[in-house]
Order: sequence, then structure tokens, then C-alpha cells
Amino acid sequence: MESLKTRIEALTQEINTIVPATKEELEAYRIKYLGTKGLVKEVFGGMKDVAAENKKEAGQVLNAFKQFAEAHYEKYSHLQQGGNGNSKKIDLSLPGSNVPLGTRHPLRIVENKIVEIFERLGFGVAEGPEIEDDWHNFTSLNMPEDHTARDMQDTFYVSQNPDWLLRTHTSSVQARVLEEGNLPVRVICPGRVYRNETISARAHCFFHQCEGLYIDENVSFADLKQTLYAFVTEMFGEGTKVRFRPSYFPFTEPSAEMDISCTVCGGSGCSLCKHTGWVEILGCGMVHPDLLRNFNIDPEKYTGFAFGMGVERITQIRYQVNDLRLYSQNDVRFLKQFTVKT
Repeated sequence: MESLKTRIEALTQEINTIVPATKEELEAYRIKYLGTKGLVKEVFGGMKDVAAENKKEAGQVLNAFKQFAEAHYEKYSHLQQGGNGNSKKIDLSLPGSNVPLGTRHPLRIVENKIVEIFERLGFGVAEGPEIEDDWHNFTSLNMPEDHTARDMQDTFYVSQNPDWLLRTHTSSVQARVLEEGNLPVRVICPGRVYRNETISARAHCFFHQCEGLYIDENVSFADLKQTLYAFVTEMFGEGTKVRFRPSYFPFTEPSAEMDISCTVCGGSGCSLCKHTGWVEILGCGMVHPDLLRNFNIDPEKYTGFAFGMGVERITQIRYQVNDLRLYSQNDVRFLKQFTVKT
């Protein structure tokens, strides 16, 4: 065994000194070491003289040596093309080919922008599970058992005893934040939500929301409006007009929907704004006192506001993408148009 190792070490050193410069020199190396009567095969023939208990180790050493000798040959295989190899020599110092970089998904670009704006306004980011229980998704948010949102035609249920479901809004994250009892609260809750919808250009069974919640002493509707004015200015630019329309949500009172002047037509009328000059972007309102009581928060001492927007809706306004299905089809022709790396 020792004599075999010594022989292999000597041949390894010998091979390391060989630098073929022509096709003929490379072929001579192949014949001498890798041919049918070459030194590699000769060394393998010494296996018969190795003791039985050392044959496993010897086999590993021999295989490693054979691979080394073959790799040395492959290193200069470009010489097989003929000539002295100088014209075909690979310059390993040259820079490699540029690898095209991907970009973030358009929904992620917009979501990151929304979160960035609200973080500058003092909001933290809160996240929660996508599989949620009835209490956090419905009951605690003033949606009683007979509420239409609980219908199986609207909601994906995982099980019904007890009720577990794919969350229908990120308000469930707000419920979990309030459950912790750490006041004041100022959070933005981005995430994917699910509804039992027929997939079409204008609806999908899953989409993305960013919901906000602020609860503290002496919070007013004026605070809500100023926060959303600041968001609109950052997201859509100076000069974007805003209007609030009365609405209804179970977890806020009073409630409103907020529209902005159409960024495509400037208010003159187009297909995006349905020729009204206005585009709805979110719902909002003051947190309902009963919701605060559900989490043992005194509504006489604390007040707050909440709002929620669809990320797909904001993306549609920014990039004028009208088909929701494009966001989840992974079509590279569509995705490569979004070159923002943020």
C-alpha cells in the first residue's frame, strides 16, 4: 500500500509540471498517462498486490489519481482544435458575461412604497397568519354570526368545527395587535387575503391589502384625514385632489370611502375613472367603540381610526394594469417591464 501511494505521489508531481502547448503535446500526454497502455492503467494494475484489508483505501486513492490525470487533460482540451493554441486560448482574466437581473414584482414595488410612506408617518409594520380563526377575522370586528361575509360563497373555510378560514382581510392582524393590549397603537398591516371569487380581469380569489390602525387618546377624524392627505401626496404627487364620501363598515363609525382625482386623465374622464374624474382608493373611519370594548379598551379614554386599501388597486392606478390575472401568471414579458429595483 505504501509503495502504491509513493508511486502515485511521484506521478502527480510529474503531471503538475506538464504544460502542453500544442495539439501534439496534448496527445502525447494522453497516450502516456491515459492510453490503454498508459501509466494510469499501469498503476491500477498494482491493485492485485495490495492486501485485502487495504483494498478499499487503495481504490479511493487510485480513483482520485485517475480523476486528477483526466482533469489535467481536460484543462488543455482546447488545443485539440489545432495550432499552438494561442489563438484559441481562453483568457480567464476577461470579465464574464452579464447576467440579467430580475426586478421586484409590481405588487411588491407598490406595497413597499405604501409601507415606506406610513413608516415615515410613525407607523410600525405588523403581520399575522393567513389561516385565521373566526374571532380574529369576524366576531371581534363587529361581524355577527349572520353577517353576509361569513357565507361560504364569500369565504374559504379550512374547517367549520371550530371555524378556521383563509383570512378575508388584514383587519385580523389589527385584532391580534389590539389583543396584546399595548397602547397606543399605530401600525400598518400589509398582506395577502382571500375571497371566494370567480377569477376574471376584475376579480381574483386572492389579492393584497394594506390596512392601518391608530389608537390613542384624543385621536380625531381630522387626524385620519391629515394622515391620508399626506399619503396621497407622497404616492400620487402634489396637486392630487381628494374627496371623502360617507360609507358603512362594521368596524368603524363614522365611515367613509376616499377618492382621488384620476391621475390618467386629470379629471376630464377616462376608462380608469369610468368618466367621472374620480377613482376610489380606500375605505376608512373612526374605530367603532364596540370594537374597542371587545379588546377591553375604554372608548371613553381612547379613540382611533382605521383604513384599508387594495394594493392591486393602487398598482392599477400607478401602472394602468387593468387585468388582475396578470399579477399571478408569472409572464416574464409582463414582469420585466417593471425595472424599479426597490
